[in-house]
Amino acid sequence: MKITATLLATVAFALAGTLTAAEPAAGTPVTAPSGPLPIEQFVGADLFEQLKISPTGEYLAATVPLEDRTALVVMRRKDMQRMTVVNVQPRTRVENFWWVNDRRVLLTLSEQHGAYAQRYGTGEIWGTDVDGANQGLLVGLRRAGSTHTESRIKSRHQELIYAQMVDTLHDDDDHVLVSITPLNAGEDPFTSLERMHVTRGSRQKIARAPVRNARFLVDHAKVARFALGQGADNHSKLYYRSGRDVEWELVNDHAVSDVNVYPLAFRGDDRVAYLEVEQPGKPNAVHAFDVASKRHALLVQDPKVDPAGLLFGADDTTPYAIDYLDGIPRQHDLDAAVPEARLLRSLQKSFPGHGVRITGFTRDGNLALVYVYSAGNPGDFYVFDRARKEAHHLASRRQQIDPERMAGMRSVSIRARDGRMLHGFLTVPPGVGEKSLPVIVNPHGGPFDVFDRWEFLPETQLFASRGYAVLQLNFRGSGNYGRDHVRAGYRQWGAAMQDDLTDATRWLIDEGIADKSRICIYGASYGAYAALMGVAREPGLYACAVGYVGAYDLPLMHDDGDIRDRKWGANYLSDTLGADRRRLGEVSPTRLAERIDVPVFLAAGGIDERTPIKHSERMRDALTAAGNPPEWLVFPDEGHGFEQEANVRTYYTRLLAFLDKHIGAPRR
Repeated sequence: MKITATLLATVAFALAGTLTAAEPAAGTPVTAPSGPLPIEQFVGADLFEQLKISPTGEYLAATVPLEDRTALVVMRRKDMQRMTVVNVQPRTRVENFWWVNDRRVLLTLSEQHGAYAQRYGTGEIWGTDVDGANQGLLVGLRRAGSTHTESRIKSRHQELIYAQMVDTLHDDDDHVLVSITPLNAGEDPFTSLERMHVTRGSRQKIARAPVRNARFLVDHAKVARFALGQGADNHSKLYYRSGRDVEWELVNDHAVSDVNVYPLAFRGDDRVAYLEVEQPGKPNAVHAFDVASKRHALLVQDPKVDPAGLLFGADDTTPYAIDYLDGIPRQHDLDAAVPEARLLRSLQKSFPGHGVRITGFTRDGNLALVYVYSAGNPGDFYVFDRARKEAHHLASRRQQIDPERMAGMRSVSIRARDGRMLHGFLTVPPGVGEKSLPVIVNPHGGPFDVFDRWEFLPETQLFASRGYAVLQLNFRGSGNYGRDHVRAGYRQWGAAMQDDLTDATRWLIDEGIADKSRICIYGASYGAYAALMGVAREPGLYACAVGYVGAYDLPLMHDDGDIRDRKWGANYLSDTLGADRRRLGEVSPTRLAERIDVPVFLAAGGIDERTPIKHSERMRDALTAAGNPPEWLVFPDEGHGFEQEANVRTYYTRLLAFLDKHIGAPRR
């Protein structure tokens, strides 16, 4: 039996008090509409986000996105009967969750104030049994000094600490390993590793890191061997020890080496650890750390992209491959003979043109939960029976989407004016060639360490459904292409980062892909800044610009917003944006409005903490004073990206009308 939208709509009703129209049940034929697909098919939330199978395979747990929060639902797999729901406060997300034994799930939370806002972990770990028993806060405190909670989970343990999951202890049903960082300045500020009971929340300290805000890596004996942390200076330090109760040794200090080193996992025999190591001028590499000699050497380095992570076997601790993302995900085997490696290769052959992920196993390793997706497919989950060699479709993340009607996405490589290779993705409307198309140049937000990837993007597919091609460029500053590519964007707002977008736009024209009179630049957050700077710096290149929850007055970044509220955030802004207010003013669209002579659409949230509405108001006023008043849309109760369904629908209705008006038809 499949997970259906009806079931999850019932969950939404139980949580939110309103029942929206359910999607057709699994197996019900869906008649394809003859005209453009409705906006609602693209802007509605996924039916669920993550899905995980229990150790016995008897249960499933899934995160269910709602308008202002993410909940957790536990279901019996054989009939998809809902067992329990874990609700949380508004603007709170279930960040991650783990099956810690046959009948119990632990979860961590984060807060997010807007669809594009950064998620901040709350430092809490909660738990629930499959039948809803023993629901409670095990460790952490949402708001220091307060016992207030709107969650249906009852708070029992409240401490001024930040907790994170480290290891679920595969062979211990009663305990997990967690890291604990005190938030009280009067306490020991260094992170400790503690063994916690999964129901009572009682803890026993078993290790102490020599560095603040540490992340531990344990070996297969569950002994903490690496500790990686950093202070407000944003310089990481990596420590290693050879065993329990042995002194920590400094392996890498970023402030000295100018290189970050990240511990990933131990090989099955614990004689070698895998490290991700930054490489000057190249993508990050995976090194093998020999525990006997305490030296590490290059093991694998991709010529194009950073390692995206390791893939683990049924025991959830032994890695068998390295993942890479530069199109359809691909892997480099660490041990090609591991059964899970052979299984993944077999599944990939069964789903050509798709990304395939094995996201979990039952304890006996027989049942595998498999996730299959593409640029046109939001994702399907299958349960694969390894003994019978049978796969059964379990659930679709967006049941209303017909992948056959979606657009394809291909990788592109473009050489910037200074010779740097830039990589990105081009989405072209289905059924048309790459010739003289209306194009949306869509820079991502961030901008640093964030990157566009090959995946289903509802907004991009919405644009393609209306006949627009979309270019998404990983300009300098973006992640996934090595540390030098990130650093090349430092203090280059309005300069080299902007040149990359200009060069990519001219490439579209030179290749004949774009109708040069029908190109619009559109982005959110940093992407909105880049959109307005694009039309200010390059008159005649773009026919219009759209800025969504953008930063337009760069000196204001140092005066207002949630980044500068934290000491590390203030340092980050100085490093990446720059602190010269005169220079920042020179590359602020608010100071360049008189150069903008194309139509502009601005949209903002009234309670945006990342780019406060002052940015948009100043941009609007500057354009108006320059004789080019923009189209304007503000929702007073939205943050950094709209979340309420009615507001999202209104925004995209207005946005599509704006695009259709200015680049939707060939000019005569």
